[in-house]
Amino acid sequence: MVDGRLGRPRLRPGPCVRSEAFPEPLGVQLQRSIPPAMASNCIVLNDDEQGYDLNLFCIPKHYAADLERVYIPHGLIMDRTERLARDIMRDMGGHHIVALCVLKGGYKFFADLLDYIKALNRNSDKSIPMTVDFIRLKSYCNDQSTGDIKVIGGDDLSTLTGKNVLIVEDIIDTGKTMKTLLAMLQGYNPKMVKVASLLVKRTPRSVGYRPDFVGFEVPDKFVVGYALDYNEYFRDLNHICVISEDGKEKYKA
Repeated sequence: MVDGRLGRPRLRPGPCVRSEAFPEPLGVQLQRSIPPAMASNCIVLNDDEQGYDLNLFCIPKHYAADLERVYIPHGLIMDRTERLARDIMRDMGGHHIVALCVLKGGYKFFADLLDYIKALNRNSDKSIPMTVDFIRLKSYCNDQSTGDIKVIGGDDLSTLTGKNVLIVEDIIDTGKTMKTLLAMLQGYNPKMVKVASLLVKRTPRSVGYRPDFVGFEVPDKFVVGYALDYNEYFRDLNHICVISEDGKEKYKA
């Protein structure tokens, strides 16, 4: 069944067809994968999460041979983003918010998140002004973080002074990049700074940083799609997918 207002499938209770590819319904899989301590914070995908067969989704043909699996379907991303918007307004909605998008990977998450926040703002008895700004950080070459963090933009961030700042990022890997950005922003004396990241990666290289709002916690795999890229490719995928070794080789810088 399709919800015409939202343009995506509407899930409803009912019998599920099981197969070798889908031994359990998605809701059951997610419920099993979330440790009790994390259940109220984000959706946790276990290390053995396999994702879904590519032929169950609409994948651009020019990428079909470069991906292993669909890891997080677009509909699930959107539903999780809608809930994050509500959590953000609950915690930050008492004062002017400056939403700071980390380009390029964060732009789709940023746009969808702000659409949900604006809807809440329109339909609330109390609304607050929101402005946007953009910054670009670069720390990746191929599938590895270089450790050399370049901050591009942000020359005039004096507008952050005294504001509630929401940084919107696509993925937190080691956390070094975000810690560098946060240290830089402190020089502008914002009233509050919080970070929303669609993904947080479990990796031994992590410095221990964790955002305030998290969509999904994922294993140490290189994922692409929904504006996450591999050397600028795969941003045009709707779903978050795992790139294949052939794909890495094909698009290597």
